Amino acid sequence: MRIIRDTVFIDPSDRGAAAAIGNFDGVHIGHQAVIDLTRQAAKSTNAPLGIMTFEPHPRSYFSRDPNPFRLMNAEARANRLAKLGVEKLYEVPFNEALASLTPREFAQTIIADQLGLKHVVVGADFCFGKGRAGTIADLQTFGAEMGFGVTVAPIVAIDTANVSSTAIRQALTDGKPRDAAAMLGHWHRIEGEVIRGDQRGRDLGYPTANMSITGLHPPKFGVYAVKVDVLDGPHKGTYNGAASIGVRPMFGENVPNCETFIFDFKGDLYGATLSVALVDYLRPELKFDGLEALITQMDADCDTARKILANVS
Repeated sequence: MRIIRDTVFIDPSDRGAAAAIGNFDGVHIGHQAVIDLTRQAAKSTNAPLGIMTFEPHPRSYFSRDPNPFRLMNAEARANRLAKLGVEKLYEVPFNEALASLTPREFAQTIIADQLGLKHVVVGADFCFGKGRAGTIADLQTFGAEMGFGVTVAPIVAIDTANVSSTAIRQALTDGKPRDAAAMLGHWHRIEGEVIRGDQRGRDLGYPTANMSITGLHPPKFGVYAVKVDVLDGPHKGTYNGAASIGVRPMFGENVPNCETFIFDFKGDLYGATLSVALVDYLRPELKFDGLEALITQMDADCDTARKILANVS
């Protein structure tokens, strides 16, 4: 998959895709339905399968809310889209110039002139252009004028409830990763580079791979049974483990992070990229009377996680 970030000076070979347009945060089953329709359009127009998204997320650009909301960073999103067979990922820079385009200017400048898209697929709630003033009807009118086809994908629902990134965030806030996974169509994952921590886990007999969750919507703090993919380096592969997400109350005030203990693993993971899939929430963060009580609880957590993960592929 090619990632195209400069849409002004774009290589001619990267133009002309059939592309779904949206933020694709989480790449949930609603997004996947949109991508499936786009795949059909790509085949019918003999065009590459593309995704047109935005960096940074428009909500980050417009909102003053400091609370992180993204389900996945740009790298994790790209990895997930690549697994779905996307060939061209257009990460259009979201800035003042883009935000100021009228709906017609957006369609003409971005879709038609810069990317030369043959066909676009959007969700039924899609809006575009300055002030989100552009409607589906506008897009269809512009497509007919400017030479690109338009397909509108219906909203996907589970048990009459619409699938959305907002609903997935709420499931994670409630400590219900399986509910989130049902909407995502895959386990919710925290992906990033392993960084150096305080190495307390090593001293306790539980060495952990530490990852930042800065900028991501934080799941309910606590301990989880997890599947771990090491994406690069000599230890590349899939493992089982237990992860603690939160502020580590036993050790004072700390920045929230994700610390993962990988079962039956020996090796150095510093600098490697991990993808940690949340399978089940085991318990909240606790402050224990001492390290012995903490270790006893960690033993129990790992035993519980092993039993859960024995039945998870």
